[in-house]
Amino acid sequence: MNAQVMPCDRQEIGSLFLFEKLTPEQLGRLCAEGRVERFEPGPVYVEGAPATCFYVMIEGTVVLSRRVGKDDVEISRTSQRGVYAGAMQAYLGDRVPQTYTNSMRVTEPTRFYVLPAQSFADVMQEWFPMAAHLLEGLFFGARNTQRAIGQRERLLALGSLSAGLTHELNNPAAAAVRATGALRERVGRMRHKLSLITQGTYSREALASLIEIQERTAERVSKATALSPLEAADREDEISDWLGDHGVAEGWQIAPTFVQAGLDTDWLSQVAATVDESILPGAISWLNYTVETELLMGEIEDSTSRISQLVGAAKQYAQLDRAPHRDVDVHELLDSTLLMLSAKLGPQVRLVKDYDRSLPEVPAYPAELNQVWTNLVDNAAQAIRATGNEGTLTVRTAREGDRLLVEFRDTGPGVPQEIRNRIFDPFFTTKPVGEGTGLGLDISWRIVVNKHHGALEVNSVPGDTRFRVLLPYTVPHEETDRNPTEEEPSTAEEPS
Repeated sequence: MNAQVMPCDRQEIGSLFLFEKLTPEQLGRLCAEGRVERFEPGPVYVEGAPATCFYVMIEGTVVLSRRVGKDDVEISRTSQRGVYAGAMQAYLGDRVPQTYTNSMRVTEPTRFYVLPAQSFADVMQEWFPMAAHLLEGLFFGARNTQRAIGQRERLLALGSLSAGLTHELNNPAAAAVRATGALRERVGRMRHKLSLITQGTYSREALASLIEIQERTAERVSKATALSPLEAADREDEISDWLGDHGVAEGWQIAPTFVQAGLDTDWLSQVAATVDESILPGAISWLNYTVETELLMGEIEDSTSRISQLVGAAKQYAQLDRAPHRDVDVHELLDSTLLMLSAKLGPQVRLVKDYDRSLPEVPAYPAELNQVWTNLVDNAAQAIRATGNEGTLTVRTAREGDRLLVEFRDTGPGVPQEIRNRIFDPFFTTKPVGEGTGLGLDISWRIVVNKHHGALEVNSVPGDTRFRVLLPYTVPHEETDRNPTEEEPSTAEEPS
């Protein structure tokens, strides 16, 4: 920083619109406690440094920028006399972090009136106590309001997800209950059949053969693969005919179960060669119960595994026992979100995952990224359903330079050009009254840009809308745990 201290002229600073209503005595105090400095082209202060001074430009050109990932993005450039920046919230004291929220540089020799932050706070409290209270109320009120609205938006999303999760959990749970009831019945019949076998004239060798066949049958059932409907129908006919030829009554009822278990006539012939012909019908009936119980236990296992998978996805989505900020695999987050939203996607939406799983992890707040995925997936699904036809949602990951890309592409009607610049504005929505708050994209933008120092972009034409989330692979040194939905102090974003 190359600055030259110059005399403070009360008349000159009094001509600045910020100070034009002050008395000569007040202007004298400003000159006594502040100073005029002339800066050569270059930086004046940097984002994240302690906010020690309040700057008002007398003449020159000033540029403000914000850090996004590794880049400094220009947000304002002006030569308007009297614009101000710097320690804007000094009057709030230690209730907010007193650091510069942007970087300022000058592009030509520029003069500023410079007032130390504490002096700025003192004159605000002494000269404008009512204004200071009003500004304080506006600052904290806006921040609290935004936080409350953000929490409501998250609760609405959570309620919608909970309803979908309940539906998803109900299906496998009901299937497990049905299978358990049927299994109890089959085991009862098996016990009855076992009782009949033990009371019969079966030799020890015959019983040993039955048990061996039962073990081999159970092993074969566990390795069964699904057949096409045509293949299954042909095999059912073959097995039914074989059973009829070998004196097994009502073989047409047994055949579908054997086909589902992956059994065929070759296997039945092996059974017939192992046991005496006199006990073959009883052996087939006994093995039928074995097959049914194995299939039912497989159904119960599949159902409970599905329940476990859904609970795991819900836990991953909510990030319940995880650190708030850590390195994450975005694919795990995407998969958990998509699983949670599967019921909401519905039959009209075909989901395609185009992942580059070789991508490294990124530092992130995973629970909040899941909220971003939820908003973007939900919007894409609604856009597709709005067409009345089936459509495709493609979720793609890739690397773009030093950032990770997550892209959500839908085949909906697109975002009209006239509203494209407004979709990230708070409370802007095209949904009917009661169906949207207009905060989903605003909150998503804040999470991605403010919290993760990334970017959220949209490109849209009818039939091809793409929301692109870009996340940096490195964490800026000033990373904080501030709530991502808090309102950024607008007075520090650009010179006023």
